[in-house]
Amino acid sequence: MRRLLGDNDVLAYLVMMTARLIELRRVLRPTGSLYLHCDPTASHYLKVILDAIFGVENFRNEIVWQRSTGKSLSTVRLPNNHDVLLAYSATEAPQWSLDAAFLPYDEQQLDERTASKYRHRDASGRLYRLDSLINPNPDRPNLTYEFLGVTRVWRWTRDRMEQALRDGIVVQSTTGRVPQMKRYLDEQRGRPLGDVWTDIPPVNSRAAERLGYPTQKPVALIERIINLNTRAGDVVLDPFCGCGTTIDAAKKLGRRWIGIDVTTLAVDLIDARLRHTYGEAVRDTYEILGIPRDMGGATALFQRSPFEFERWCVMVLDGQPNEKQVGDRGIDGVIRFPLDAKGSSDRIIVSVKGGATNPGHVRDLIGTVKSERAAMGLFVSMVKPTAGMLAAANHSGSYVHPANGQRYPRVQLVTVRELLDGNRPQMPLTMLPYFLAQRRAADNDDQLGLDDLPHSA
Repeated sequence: MRRLLGDNDVLAYLVMMTARLIELRRVLRPTGSLYLHCDPTASHYLKVILDAIFGVENFRNEIVWQRSTGKSLSTVRLPNNHDVLLAYSATEAPQWSLDAAFLPYDEQQLDERTASKYRHRDASGRLYRLDSLINPNPDRPNLTYEFLGVTRVWRWTRDRMEQALRDGIVVQSTTGRVPQMKRYLDEQRGRPLGDVWTDIPPVNSRAAERLGYPTQKPVALIERIINLNTRAGDVVLDPFCGCGTTIDAAKKLGRRWIGIDVTTLAVDLIDARLRHTYGEAVRDTYEILGIPRDMGGATALFQRSPFEFERWCVMVLDGQPNEKQVGDRGIDGVIRFPLDAKGSSDRIIVSVKGGATNPGHVRDLIGTVKSERAAMGLFVSMVKPTAGMLAAANHSGSYVHPANGQRYPRVQLVTVRELLDGNRPQMPLTMLPYFLAQRRAADNDDQLGLDDLPHSA
């Protein structure tokens, strides 16, 4: 691969993926399967690597998912509008659901061939076709008899035939004609699922499930994969779980799950997504590992990545972190809270400092709250605030909630230790972030550098 590609980002990606694919193969059960989602840029290289790790005999499918319609912007080639799903099994006997390999018929969108067959409707409006009752084997004396004036080698016994007639399944158009059976469309298994999927749209800017995560996949895509290769109670592992679509789908379908991601933003997003979808009680059904639980963990996170530390602090407050690492004007995140039942909301600006602090930082936050016309501000610090910082915050004034008249400090100081101890600042009931991100807030969220903040949740 190195001789073929040279030293570049593609080779680095393949090296990274190879180490992980080997480990995924190691932990996969004998009946398990692996699906790798990629684009055509590297799919052919990945397939060679997967052949080497899983064995050519365990290759199952190369699925093409049409993720968008073609755009007329390409001048020297056709536009790219599909991704690839490479499917492999651990052995030659993977778990497989035949029922999930068929798509239910949609009467409003039947293909021409199916529509030409299922062209009759009964009194209740059900679509059906007429099918033969004659046995394909002519040498069946026990099934040869006279029925409705016609003698043939029938498909069923006389008793079953007469019962079907009473049930209205057998019809004879005119006397002396060979009877036929009704085959109802809604009783059929469905349309066989192929390896080109064009029926699952991507998560676009107006999709209800959109979270504003750049690589988010539609839930329907992941549900289809899970249904094909797992049963209720099986374990689904997503080692690059991102915004948690696989976890959400696994939870919905009654599978156990494990999700892994490298960023606290993803951990926060998945936790919020599950709580938003299944209620706060769902938090008792899973454990979050790898994020700070004490001051030692918080200090280690700050030393390793100050930016991840900032995002973690915002996460603990149920806010949405700012993705800008520079030029954020001291705005490390935003917390939203509702103003009324119509979906109006306001903002609390969060500023995080993991190192040394001084009263100037608090005054800067007060100025930002005023200039951005936000309701409140929260200053989070690793160290205990000084008397000068407390004095600056105390002089910031108050915020009065317009709906209930509740009064809150305009700017508050909170330490990381207080957050770890479960002590929440004084603020209105907040909304979980990320959801309904396709609806822009009425104010100037984009000017904060925070794309896709939810207007309501």
